[in-house]
Amino acid sequence: MASTTTQPRVGNPNPPKDNPSMVDKAKDMAATVGDKVKDAASSVGDMASSAASSVGHAADRLAAGAGSGMRNLGETIQQRGPQEGMLGNASKAVGGTLASGGKYVEEQGLTGMLEDIGGLIRRNPIPALLVGISIGVLVSRALRS
Repeated sequence: MASTTTQPRVGNPNPPKDNPSMVDKAKDMAATVGDKVKDAASSVGDMASSAASSVGHAADRLAAGAGSGMRNLGETIQQRGPQEGMLGNASKAVGGTLASGGKYVEEQGLTGMLEDIGGLIRRNPIPALLVGISIGVLVSRALRS
């Protein structure tokens, strides 16, 4: 009789093939989860954008209200202040400046003012840098006291 010795198998030479329907289901599920994550991220982004936009609109409305108040104060100073002499000239100048500044703030709002400041800084970078440094020095001295 011949001796037959069985040797342990190291690996299955013919592994079972995956069930194609399970692989397809897993792929579909992964795609669905990916789509839901994208939709959720998009929704959060839209909500954040909407919140930022509404905050910006509220800031513009507040600035317009402040500008209206400035304009009204300037017109009141011009009308009720002294009309002649040095005080008359001063009240007209202060009232006119307040009225024109208020009109600017009212029309431009916070967004327009920030755009104008950005343009001013781009046109004059060195003076803007010097003003920024000066403001920083003044604030640091004020905080030390």
